[in-house]
Amino acid sequence: MGRGRPAAEKGFAEVSGVQRVLMYSTGVCPFCVRAEQLLLARGVATIDKIRIDLDPQRRSEMLERTARRTVPQIYIGETHVGGFDDLLAFDRAGKLLPLLAGDAA
Repeated sequence: MGRGRPAAEKGFAEVSGVQRVLMYSTGVCPFCVRAEQLLLARGVATIDKIRIDLDPQRRSEMLERTARRTVPQIYIGETHVGGFDDLLAFDRAGKLLPLLAGDAA
């Protein structure tokens, strides 16, 4: 992994050649698990997870940023991908790997 500041402090910049991935999730969420598995299979080494069930302020933040109440809510770089179904659709359309690499979706 890279040296220097932890990934969480680097904002939405690239981390080790892959865009930062941020996922709003809860402790009991099968779609969050599936999203994480897909991202790991596509080469993402680190997923910054925000547990909205543990921090109500972060739930409000998620709602404000995404206008959605369900988890997961996934950001790749500054792009809001959406939930697991949206992530899977990106992957099936061949758009996920370019997005992870920093190319436009």
